[in-house]
Amino acid sequence: MGRNQRQGNRDSGSAFAIAAHPDDIEFYMAGTLLLLKEAGFSIHYMTLSSGSCGSLRHDANRTRKIRRLESQRAAAILGAQYHGSLTDDLEIFYDIGTLRRLAAVVREVKPRIVLTHSPQDYMEDHMNACRLAVTAVFARGMPNFVTEPARQPGDGDAFIYHAMPHGLRDPLRRKVVPGSFVNTSSVHLVKREALAAHQSQKAWLDVSQGMDSYLKAMDKMSLEVGRMSRGFKHAEGWRRHLHIGFSGRDEDPLQKVLGSKYQINKANEASLEKEL
Repeated sequence: MGRNQRQGNRDSGSAFAIAAHPDDIEFYMAGTLLLLKEAGFSIHYMTLSSGSCGSLRHDANRTRKIRRLESQRAAAILGAQYHGSLTDDLEIFYDIGTLRRLAAVVREVKPRIVLTHSPQDYMEDHMNACRLAVTAVFARGMPNFVTEPARQPGDGDAFIYHAMPHGLRDPLRRKVVPGSFVNTSSVHLVKREALAAHQSQKAWLDVSQGMDSYLKAMDKMSLEVGRMSRGFKHAEGWRRHLHIGFSGRDEDPLQKVLGSKYQINKANEASLEKEL
């Protein structure tokens, strides 16, 4: 992207990454978030859970404090505004209380682009975070939907993109194919640095999920999605949510903003036109 194109995007608005746990943004979304920042977006960072269960050594209270500090450091590395968590691990439920609280944050941020989890993923926290994010954005302009705390409804188009599921497969082991690819090679080292800020997770993930290193696991996923793109070394994959209810136009703002760093999976696009 040239200097003039970047300057032209300086008033692009905000991009909001909404994920389940501390370190999820770094695993699946941070590269795209960094590129949006380069393009002039203000970027925002929120994990719905505190990460309270992510330790073999500390109790929940201590683990919450550690993981909050790690998330704040990671957000600072990304240059993102940090928003606090709403609940604990395994307690992200699609309920009205959580929805009202998340919707209040969405109304404050006024995102044009929202990055969130895949609707199909290996665990309920991810999928419930996705559902909450979608509904909170949907309700952003509804005056009769009351948020907690109360926030004035907003307007303007919003576009939602779903990240790839962990392991690149749905819960029934079926492979999930991205609808588009973002070339994150130029920002991969910063993405890796932000993930490394979650130092407490190395031992936990080694034991709980058999990861030799969470950094290596992220690298492997990034390289695999890059291989799938047939053009990028490191990449993040995305599936764009239907625009109805979020915008009056069927647009793909990531394509417009990221230019040559964005590649549509034409085969996947064609498959969307097939009748069920």
